[in-house]
Amino acid sequence: MLNEIFEQTSENMDKSIEALKRDFSTLRTGKVTTGIVDNIKVDYYGTMTALTQVGNVIATDATTISITPWEKTLLPVIEKAIQEANIGVNPNNDGDFIKLFFPPMTSDQRTEIVKQAKGMVEHAKVSIRNVRKDGNDKIKKLEKDKEISEDESKKSQDQIQKLTDEHITKVDEALKTKEAAILKV
Repeated sequence: MLNEIFEQTSENMDKSIEALKRDFSTLRTGKVTTGIVDNIKVDYYGTMTALTQVGNVIATDATTISITPWEKTLLPVIEKAIQEANIGVNPNNDGDFIKLFFPPMTSDQRTEIVKQAKGMVEHAKVSIRNVRKDGNDKIKKLEKDKEISEDESKKSQDQIQKLTDEHITKVDEALKTKEAAILKV
């Protein structure tokens, strides 16, 4: 019973870290990645569809992303979706594909992106702490229902805290890595 709580708590904390990494992929570093456009949705015949599912999205070099839609009629729709997404560049439509030219980042932009990353980290930490609270609540309920002793409850809560500390450390390490990538010129 307690092992199930530990496993579930650890799994949910892992999901918080995975969500943080997905969020990080949308941040721009010195080199442009296609992750920047991952959250852009396009109106594809009345259905909001991910940009990556209506065409090929590739990073052609360190500052350019090329989007080739599978249907040419989607070019203006994709162009509009990129403009509305406000990712810091204007799309260039040449009739066959769309290119996004990202200028080199200034130190102010890098600092601002690091702030965004820190905000994402704070969100992930709050999420991990909420998972810890849920796990501890389940343990306290078992103690209250006399299914485990007070000592077992205390040990289990300490175990949950260790899991929390491990996951918070992973989040901090992920931030250090991302921050280094963002600030690297």
